[in-house]
Amino acid sequence: MADKETLAVYAQRAEDYADRFGKAGEGPHMSDFLSEVPEGGRILDLGSGPAHTSAAMMRAGFDVEAWDASPEFVQIAKERYRVNARVATFDDLNANAVYDAIFANFSLLHAPKAEMPGHLARIERALKPQGVFHIGLKAGSGEKRDGIGRFYAYYEMKELKTLLEDAGFTVIRERTGEEAGLDGTVAPWIILLARKND
Repeated sequence: MADKETLAVYAQRAEDYADRFGKAGEGPHMSDFLSEVPEGGRILDLGSGPAHTSAAMMRAGFDVEAWDASPEFVQIAKERYRVNARVATFDDLNANAVYDAIFANFSLLHAPKAEMPGHLARIERALKPQGVFHIGLKAGSGEKRDGIGRFYAYYEMKELKTLLEDAGFTVIRERTGEEAGLDGTVAPWIILLARKND
């Protein structure tokens, strides 16, 4: 279930978020990801936010579905980026071997840590054989709310790799860095690219 307080923050700040981060999406993380997806492949942008990344993938010739739990983000996706996004949560993913790739860029960090194994199991099941999975999370430990009220679960590199391996993935690329978020706080992050084991 999506966190109501987090959704309320995004409802109030959706336009601000899109203005600040909406020009991103075609950097090295995206290039790494798309280089592993078959030409014209089917991608799920899971927790797509305003769907600027979905739009970039579509421009690159991929068949993209954009899902986000925030109705406000979905509206921006449709109006600003011409992406036919849908309101959906991580729990709504019940597909079986449908997607060539799934992109969860700083979205699953809003799910409680206790729910992560279940989410990863659904993602693994939804991917086709040898499917690719991108996950971006904030680095650290524990769970807490940020300065504007959003719920976050934080992960160490080893912890996240173990979760992916247990879910049936092999990590093929990793990146770390830091960036200021919507709350203005600079925080470290982890991005992993993984392939489904078959």
